[in-house]
Amino acid sequence: MNMSIESIMTQESANPAYLYAVVFVDELQRAGLRNVVICPGSRSTPLAMAFAAQSAIRIWMHVDERSAAFFGLGMAKKLGKPVALLCTSGTAAANFLPALVEATLSHVPLLVLTADRPHELRDNGAPQSINQHRLYGTYAKWFVDVALPEATDAAFRYIRTTAGRSVAAAQAIPPGPVHLNFPFREPLTPEPIPEQILPPVDQRDLIAWQGRPDNAPYIDVHDASPGTPDNKTIGNVLRLINEARRGLIIVGPIDDPILIEPLVRLSQYSGYPILADPLSQLRYGAYNRSMVLASYDAFLRSDSFVESVQPELIIRFGTMPTSKSLLLYLKRYASSPLVVIDGNGGWEEPTQLASQLIHANPTAVCRDLINALEQRQTSAERPSGTPQAWLRLWQDTDKITRQALQHAIYDFEEMFEGRVFSELTHLLEDGTTLYIGNSMPVRDLDTFFWSSERHIRIMGNRGANGIDGVISSTLGASAVASNEPSILVLGDLSFFHDLNGLLAAHLYELNLTIILINNDGGGIFSFLPQAAHPQHFEQLFGTPTGLDFHHVVEMYGGRFHRVENWEVFRKAVNLALHNSGLDVIEILTERTSNVKMHRYLWEVVDQAIANHQ
Repeated sequence: MNMSIESIMTQESANPAYLYAVVFVDELQRAGLRNVVICPGSRSTPLAMAFAAQSAIRIWMHVDERSAAFFGLGMAKKLGKPVALLCTSGTAAANFLPALVEATLSHVPLLVLTADRPHELRDNGAPQSINQHRLYGTYAKWFVDVALPEATDAAFRYIRTTAGRSVAAAQAIPPGPVHLNFPFREPLTPEPIPEQILPPVDQRDLIAWQGRPDNAPYIDVHDASPGTPDNKTIGNVLRLINEARRGLIIVGPIDDPILIEPLVRLSQYSGYPILADPLSQLRYGAYNRSMVLASYDAFLRSDSFVESVQPELIIRFGTMPTSKSLLLYLKRYASSPLVVIDGNGGWEEPTQLASQLIHANPTAVCRDLINALEQRQTSAERPSGTPQAWLRLWQDTDKITRQALQHAIYDFEEMFEGRVFSELTHLLEDGTTLYIGNSMPVRDLDTFFWSSERHIRIMGNRGANGIDGVISSTLGASAVASNEPSILVLGDLSFFHDLNGLLAAHLYELNLTIILINNDGGGIFSFLPQAAHPQHFEQLFGTPTGLDFHHVVEMYGGRFHRVENWEVFRKAVNLALHNSGLDVIEILTERTSNVKMHRYLWEVVDQAIANHQ
C-alpha cells in the first residue's frame, strides 16, 4: 500500500478524481505494470500525479505524443509486458494512433490512457475536446469509456476491476493495445473538496479502498481457455479450499450436462453446498441432489441467517445467477475470496467482487481439483475435521425454507403468481423442456420451482434478459424436439411483444403449451423503488394494456383457456401437455396483491428460520 492511499483513509473530504486515479494506479502496479510514458497536459493531471505518487511504477516523460507512443512500444516489445501511455484530451490522443497501429500488427501489449472532458463538455465546442470514443477503432483490442470518478466503495471496486482487466487484456493472446478513456471534471489537483464528504473509515470497504492484502491484485486473471489451467493455478485454488472450512459453490446459467457430475463431486469432496441457478440444470435429474440448494433466493433475504454465515471462500462457475438476494449476500461479504471459473473466454464478472478469474474449461477444472482432493483424503495434509456443521446449516435452512413456502403458499385465496411454479414441479413429466420468460417469471421460477428427480430442461433468454422474442425462441426449441413436451411461462407484456411469433406454431404445426401470467402490465416494477412514486407509476411503469388475448390465440389456430383456480389449472396443463398444437393457459393476477403475497412469504421464511436457530 503506498502512502497516498494510506493518507486517503483518514480524510473526511476528498477530490473524487484524484482518489479514483490513485486507486486505479495502485491496482495497475498490483497487476504488474512497472512503466508509464507520460506526456504533459492539464486534463490528465489526476492520473499523472497518481503515477508520480506510486513508487512501484517508473515515469518516462515525453513532450511529443507520437514519439512517446513509439518509445512505449519499443519498451513493451523488449519487456514482453504492458507499458502504459498517458496523455491529455484532444489531438494529443490522436497522435498515439500510428504506434497503436504498429502495436496491433506486431502484437505488442500497450495500455493507452487518454484523459477526456466530462460528458457535459463533449460535442458542444468546449476547447481541446474531440470525439475520443473508440478513437483508435479496430486498433484497440478493448475500449472503455471509463465511468466518471466517484469517491464510493462501488466506484473503487469498479476501477480496480477495470485496471486488472485492462492489464490482463493487453497481454492476452494475441497481445495488443487496450484503450481506457478517462473523463475528468475540474478541479483536477488533489486538494479535498469540502462538499465531497467521505464516510467514516469504519464504514468503508477497505478492500475497495486499500486493495487486497499483501499487495495482491484485486482480480488475478488466468487465461487457459478453452483448455485446462496450469498446475500453479489449480494449486492456488486447492490451497484456498484447504484453508477454507466454510465455502460455497455458486453455479449460474450453464447448459452443459457433462459438468453436472464433476460439480456435485467437487461439492462432496470440499463440503461446500451448491447454490444453483434454475438454468444451471443442477436442480433436476435422477442423481444425488443433497448438495444442491434451490431455495437460497428466499432464505438469503433473512438478515438473521445472513449475519451467521460469512463464507471463507466462494467458487462460482459461469455467469451470475438471477437472484438479487444472492448478489447482496456477496456484496455484504466482499472481503471473502471469490474465484470465478468461466469457459466462455469473455468477462462474465459483473459483481466486481472476484479475486480470481480463471478462463478455462469448467469440467477440466473440476476434475483436476477432485483428483487433488482425493489424494488429500489419504495424505497427511488432510485438515482435521470437515465442515459438516457449515454444510448442515445450509442444507437445514434450505429444507426449512422450502417447507415454510410449501405450507404458506396455500394460504392465499387469490391466484398467486409464484404458485404457478410450485404446481409445475408436480405436473411436468420427465423430458419436458420448460422455457421461461424474463422479469418476474424467471425470479419466481428461482424461488418456487423446487428440486425434482425428473429431468426437466430449463431454458431462457438470459444473455440480454429481454422480454422480446421469447415465444419465437421457445417455438424454435420445440421445432427440433417435437417428440418432447414443451412449455413456456411468461408475462403479458412479453406475450404481447412477440404475438407474431405464434405464426410459426400455425405454419409448422408445432406443439407448445404457454402459461400466460396476465397482471395487465409490468409486474416487476411493483417490487422496485419506482412503486413508491404512485403519481405517474401506472403511466410510466405499470403500463396496463387491457388486452384480451383470446381472439388472437384463436387467429393463430391455438386453444385459449382462462383458469380461475388451481384445480382447473392442473387439469388444463395436463390436457395441454398431451394435446398437439398450441395451447395458451391464462392466469389473471393483480400486481399490488402479488407484491403483498410475496412479502408475506419472505416474513414466513424469516420467522421459520428464526424459530430453528
